Amino acid sequence: MAAATSTKTKPASKAGANANPKQKTQMHRRSRTGCYTCRLRRKKCDEGSPMCTACKHLGLQCEYKRPMWWSNNDARRKHKDDIKMIIKRKKLSEKSSHTIQTSINSPPGLSHSLPTSATFSDPLDRTRSASIDSHFPFNFNSPQSAHDYTPFATPQMGDGFMFSPFSPYGIDVKTERQVFIDDIPTLRESTTSTFSTYQGPPSGGILPSFPLEGEWTEQVYSERRESLTEETLNVNFFDFSHGPSEETRTIAVDLDEGDQRLLEHFIQSVLPTVFPILESNQHGSVSSDLILPALQSNKGYLHCCLSIAAQHYKAAMGVEGEEIDNDIMRHRYAVISSLCAALNRDENHNQILETTLSLIFFQCCVGRFDDALPDIPWHQHFQAAISLVQKLDLPRIVSDPNEALQQAPFNMTLTSWIDILGATMLGRAPTFAHTYREKHLSHNPSLGLRELMGCEDRVMYLISEIACLEALKKDGMDDLTLCHHVRVLGEQIGLTETDENITLPFNANGTLSPKQLSKNVTAAFRLAARIYLCNLVPGFHPSQESCIGLVEKLTTILQHIPSGPAGFDRSLCWVYLVGGAVSVPGSTFRAFFEDRIAQLGDLANMGSFGRVTSLLRELWLQADHQQATSPASATSEAPQQYIHWRDVMQMKGWDYLLI
Repeated sequence: MAAATSTKTKPASKAGANANPKQKTQMHRRSRTGCYTCRLRRKKCDEGSPMCTACKHLGLQCEYKRPMWWSNNDARRKHKDDIKMIIKRKKLSEKSSHTIQTSINSPPGLSHSLPTSATFSDPLDRTRSASIDSHFPFNFNSPQSAHDYTPFATPQMGDGFMFSPFSPYGIDVKTERQVFIDDIPTLRESTTSTFSTYQGPPSGGILPSFPLEGEWTEQVYSERRESLTEETLNVNFFDFSHGPSEETRTIAVDLDEGDQRLLEHFIQSVLPTVFPILESNQHGSVSSDLILPALQSNKGYLHCCLSIAAQHYKAAMGVEGEEIDNDIMRHRYAVISSLCAALNRDENHNQILETTLSLIFFQCCVGRFDDALPDIPWHQHFQAAISLVQKLDLPRIVSDPNEALQQAPFNMTLTSWIDILGATMLGRAPTFAHTYREKHLSHNPSLGLRELMGCEDRVMYLISEIACLEALKKDGMDDLTLCHHVRVLGEQIGLTETDENITLPFNANGTLSPKQLSKNVTAAFRLAARIYLCNLVPGFHPSQESCIGLVEKLTTILQHIPSGPAGFDRSLCWVYLVGGAVSVPGSTFRAFFEDRIAQLGDLANMGSFGRVTSLLRELWLQADHQQATSPASATSEAPQQYIHWRDVMQMKGWDYLLI
């Protein structure tokens, strides 16, 4: 005991006579006031407000109040696994996409790397941009005003610039060859090659021009102080029916040599253009969690993608001939055969619905308007999709207030997009209009439309109501009742408006801000909905001042949508159609639209955007000719008639879904 006492008193005497021996022997006491995220990770928390440094750096949700998952061991374990996956995907993304070469005129802090919370000090206490796979889906730095960031109007960004378009993945493709001599099989070879996207970003990315050093410093300090409201990114927002989200996926598909080239073309050239807005929100989960797994598990879906790849290759490369047409038709026939066989077995309804929707929607991304190959009209495919949706009871599942959904069924969300805007193509009410009406009036109106295509769900529901009103007008609704409903719907559209300014959707460091992009897209759809509603008023004509004013406002909003091949004009086909159909000769809309076509280049001739371009040009040609040949109609008291875009489609025999 004496020896033990001497060893304790010896260091105490060195420290000083007044030292308290109880403090020296006391163990480190862990803080119980840190955030629950750091406590779950067993990491030290600096207890910063409103977010601690660790959560801010990793983009995690910082919670100081006891969360619901804390008291449940299973929920706590799942939350910890989600955090681990987010950190892994963030590190993988940083490794593959943060090697960026900047131009000589780049401002201080961008000459070697983008400023982070560790390298850039901001007296305005602005949060850093959210990581690619953080809990927060958007970058919430304050956006610049339009006159401050005019260089961003046409950003020059290479594919994959600033962030990867989708999570890295690899595909093993098996190729088999067999040699026949006098119709007798002799030699059989089998090889397996791997297609992988584990690579750095291309060197073609060019940062937008910035002011000089002094102007840059002054500009950073004079930015708006209030940050955009942060939202939580749920990497498992949609139920893709292919299992939980993974940071990487490897799939194996057995194909011959020709189909292997088509698959590679689909992955490289078509896949990045399918859901551009959803990719910007979910950071690659669509590709890795929906399309790639479906290629392996769903034979009909695979043949649909190969047919779409051949169609895209034909249009993009200008290839003509029987060989490429045979590839398109061969895979189209294989898709239909696969669907018929699955329907006869009455099983795998989710896969059948997935394939049917892909047949409809993928056509909106590829092909030219003058492609004469035979195909089944989109609305006939959609009738089959409606039956499958009803068989799966999806409308009740998404609208039942007693059934809390953890994930939005992706197939129902995509069906709703096609149903609402497709109804406007045909001039009839959407099939699931009652479901949208219930969602619009519920406490949880989200169906995932904002995450999928950028427009707020409530605005899309109101477009559904306008389509219903148009159907009632065709059925003989009297003008007085019609005008009453038009006024009510106009007021409902006004209730969705906010006081927030529309600015270019870029953060201070040049990255895309998905949240601001969604606001801009919603504003564009809202104005297009007003124009669509005005079309129903008795005596409407595009030359009326109210209509001209709406088109001018729409043009201003569209100027804040990123343009070019890496932009989002091709996601606003319906908006361009509705606004352009009532634009008058000499309007700023027409000049703006032609400028966007020039910036898109060859892509302006493909998919729904190419079809909208052809339709509007034909409509303008006929409308302008009608106006030139009958100038007296402007002074006549009789209601002026104008050519509707549906009349032109019917005249030309076009049966398009323009979304």
